[in-house]
Amino acid sequence: MWYPFIGPYDPCPPIYVKTYSTPPQLFIPFQPTGLPQFPPYEALQKGTLWPALFSPYDGRRSAE
Repeated sequence: MWYPFIGPYDPCPPIYVKTYSTPPQLFIPFQPTGLPQFPPYEALQKGTLWPALFSPYDGRRSAE
């Protein structure tokens, strides 16, 4: 989360707070043994077997 500079003559409406998400595979380069796992049905819904690699996507922009 960071707060970008907002110039007095910017033509677009300002975005006061910007956020970004880093993918977990940047920090887990290989599959370690003993990672917790979702049950099979839940893993299919979430798109991954491991909770450490799950990153929910809301898809809606927050109004600030």
